[in-house]
Amino acid sequence: MNDLRIAAPVLLSLAILCCPVEASPAGEVSAQRDEPAGTQPVEEPAEERLPLFPKLDIYFPEGKLDLRLSRLIKNALFEGQVKYNFVKGDITAFLRYRYYGHRTIYQLGVFDAREFEDVEDFDNDFERVRGILLFTSWPHDYHHRTFLLAEIDHLTSSKEELQFNNDRTHTFIRVGFQRGTADDTRSNAIVGETRARTEDLFTAHREIGPGQAGFTGALTYGFDFTGGDFSYLKIEAEGLKRFNLSPRSFVVARVHAGSFLHKETVREGPEVEEWDRYSIPLAELFRLDGRENLKGIDEKLRGTEELHSTVELFVPWFLNRSYRFLWVDWENFYWIFYGGVGTVGYDREVYTDWGGYYPDVGLGFEASFKLRGYTFFLSGLAATALQDDGGVKTRLSIKSYH
Repeated sequence: MNDLRIAAPVLLSLAILCCPVEASPAGEVSAQRDEPAGTQPVEEPAEERLPLFPKLDIYFPEGKLDLRLSRLIKNALFEGQVKYNFVKGDITAFLRYRYYGHRTIYQLGVFDAREFEDVEDFDNDFERVRGILLFTSWPHDYHHRTFLLAEIDHLTSSKEELQFNNDRTHTFIRVGFQRGTADDTRSNAIVGETRARTEDLFTAHREIGPGQAGFTGALTYGFDFTGGDFSYLKIEAEGLKRFNLSPRSFVVARVHAGSFLHKETVREGPEVEEWDRYSIPLAELFRLDGRENLKGIDEKLRGTEELHSTVELFVPWFLNRSYRFLWVDWENFYWIFYGGVGTVGYDREVYTDWGGYYPDVGLGFEASFKLRGYTFFLSGLAATALQDDGGVKTRLSIKSYH
């Protein structure tokens, strides 16, 4: 069963990327042509072949893997992505076609996501989402850009208790704005593909923007006409600021907030889970726990109202060096002191309920090393929520960059 969950989306994602491509002498790329019968194709030098651009992220202890393969052909980028959780069996496959125009970037994408219950529940219940999207961005200059996303999803579930979120169609549009965060996957997830995001543990390598400050905001409208079943209006925003304490040490502060300006109640009663009372897909609710939010919280905390802030102090051990250890060359190493606080719930009273805020603290590191032409980022953190009984939460990630 698990083999089938892996094989199908992996083959689907790689099929479009494994087609042979030639590079012309002028550096342009064209699709491979059929050769006349009886002739042999000319083998081109390896350096002229158009390469695949692999990107691999591995997360522990969650047991997650995120693999991307990209190929650039003239002004178009073809990309396949597979996200797999070895512990739970969750798997999501993406295929994308992105075209870079003179003033506009267009992206067409399809995906199939299946998420299972937690391992400790010992069951095979799952939720499945299949969708197609059109994503458009308009760069105004290097640091400012606007976005428009239109998406249609179909949600199914094996859970009988998911009465409203089962066999439903989710149609929505999203408009967004960014300042200085062009290559930041976490901010891109706010304005674009939320499921496809890369989960960053820290913010040191994020492109913050001019004046060491950045901002991202988006408005999402889920509508229940033209075949849709959900109705809501969501706003989400995030701000970043870097403070240099010395030529080598610095602090990155982050504030994230989200609210549903409109939501419809579709189910009531004591037996109904709070997250299933509203005309909102489960994936659209805000979360307070996780790698991207408050990192020391052990339990799943969701809601329609959310606010949290994190602060990370980076103190270098060594920078721009080449230390040979464990068969790799270590270049940079930072010690990181982490702190965060936030709240989440289904009513706006959570913002003024000071007893409902979760503070957490932690100690971690981030290092980079080289191996066979690739640069890897190794990040680790041990954090604990001061109002949670979950103890110490440890997180580790390895990311590749070519």
